[in-house]
Amino acid sequence: MSRQVDPSPSDAAAASKEGVLPVGIVGLGVDLPDEVVTNDDWAAVLDTSDEWIRTRTGIRERRRIDDDDSTSDLAVRAGRAALDDAGLQPEDVSAVIVATTTPDHVMPQTGPIVAGKLGIESAAFDVGAACTGFIYGLQVAATLVATGQQEPVLLIGAEALTRFIDEQDRSTAVLFGDGAGACVLASGNGSLGPFDLGSDGSLADTLIVPAGGASEPASEETVAARRHFLTMEGGETYRHAVARMAASCRTVLDQAGVDVETVDLLVGHQANERILKAVASRVGLSEEQAFIDIDRVGNTSAASIPIALADARDDGLLKPGARVLLTGFGAGLTWGSCLLTVPEDGG
Repeated sequence: MSRQVDPSPSDAAAASKEGVLPVGIVGLGVDLPDEVVTNDDWAAVLDTSDEWIRTRTGIRERRRIDDDDSTSDLAVRAGRAALDDAGLQPEDVSAVIVATTTPDHVMPQTGPIVAGKLGIESAAFDVGAACTGFIYGLQVAATLVATGQQEPVLLIGAEALTRFIDEQDRSTAVLFGDGAGACVLASGNGSLGPFDLGSDGSLADTLIVPAGGASEPASEETVAARRHFLTMEGGETYRHAVARMAASCRTVLDQAGVDVETVDLLVGHQANERILKAVASRVGLSEEQAFIDIDRVGNTSAASIPIALADARDDGLLKPGARVLLTGFGAGLTWGSCLLTVPEDGG
């Protein structure tokens, strides 16, 4: 995935299909904190075990952010790596989008902070759709490029989720890790789309940090009641995640007029290994076609898909002409999917 400014003939043909944008990913970058937290580390402080966590989630370890770091710091390092990968400088960037559910502050947004640390004065803003945030941000970024509004666009998914977990709650504490993944989008270099995005706000309480916002401002009472930590209804989350992601993937394939047999890889939000395999099966893919790196990074929310994409590329799975289904599900509830097509020349 190297920079290619002008669309190839295959890109132009793809763009003629409704919802398919002649926009590709020309650089990828990842930043993971140095501290590794293993399942045995959690078993030492919680009533759990390595076997319990692995068999239910597929997670073996995850990363924890340094005490002196913030979400924006992770994002900046991933963003620099993506720009280096694309052969670009910060001054080349026309827009910065940060997908995060763990911003540095309630206000201002993290995007301008990241842009400032990178030395960029272009448009900069956040996209908040929890674990689906990268897919939402990908459609926004691809549309900006395809319409000629901004190019290139730096899209970053970054999370410091360990700052929001209740370390006394074994059902959630062991799931989440910190990290950032970034990509640079520019015209040509394959295609993105169609996209399918959805939400169901009636189920917002399924996965939520109850206090700290305008509906329940921080107070001594909310802190004492531990209402600033993430809570989750695990069974409901699993059920909706599988159903919504599978349906969204099928919608994308239908809109693209693509047979599932021609899809090479499923890169989904890394929340649970069983969820990813179940989605693959429902879509009509083999379990082996579901890319999985949750074992070493845990659930990194909006950062998980770009981190997984970079890992898949490093594993040689993003071959020329490959069709890759991207899909995510998160708090809100939100979900979304899209089709990524690698150019025939490998771009």
